Amino acid sequence: AVARAIGRREVPALKPKMSSKYLEHYLDSVKALPAELQRSFSLMRELDAKNAAEIKRLERACKEFLDNVSKLSPDDRRARLQKIEEGFQGATEVSEEKVSMAAQTYETVDRHIRQLDSDLKRFEEDKEARRGGSDASRKRQKSLLSEGVEDMPVDPNEPTYCLCHQVSYGEMIGCDNPECPTEWFHFGCVNLKQKPKGKWYCPRCQAQLDRSKKKKSHH
Repeated sequence: AVARAIGRREVPALKPKMSSKYLEHYLDSVKALPAELQRSFSLMRELDAKNAAEIKRLERACKEFLDNVSKLSPDDRRARLQKIEEGFQGATEVSEEKVSMAAQTYETVDRHIRQLDSDLKRFEEDKEARRGGSDASRKRQKSLLSEGVEDMPVDPNEPTYCLCHQVSYGEMIGCDNPECPTEWFHFGCVNLKQKPKGKWYCPRCQAQLDRSKKKKSHH
């Protein structure tokens, strides 16, 4: 069973409407990312193929030069060596272009990751702010209950729990049935003074479990 005191109990998850703005913002920012990455990868493959073909051509040119170097005149040697050198310079430029494209692609992905981190940070800040507001409201409600004025108005937008349909306050316990429609219960409303050992089910869910056990026993 899960039971936590006020100030430490996790409040329910933010409503979809609260968190959807961050999701929509991030999805809008990455909408064009797949096509952008595909273009970058295609260009890198083209550069890679171009560089590989140039390297093979240079290997053949070097082999041919070495095989015939003794037959070449000094001018022919210089001319061929110059062409080979120019070829290697061209291959180096293609390699550098590929590396630059890879760096740009990495920066693009990293930029979106940083954007996601920023959105998550703001999401957590909103969550903490909401949690702080809920804690303050629970303290107000606990004070009202201790004074015997349960019927005094509270924040109409704050969710209610338990059999009493009141806002969260004091120590509460969560039902271990994941399908429980109520989820959280005040200790006093379910006759608890401390956290029970093992799993705990609210009266409604416990009754359902008991009925299910009886049906199985009859079969």
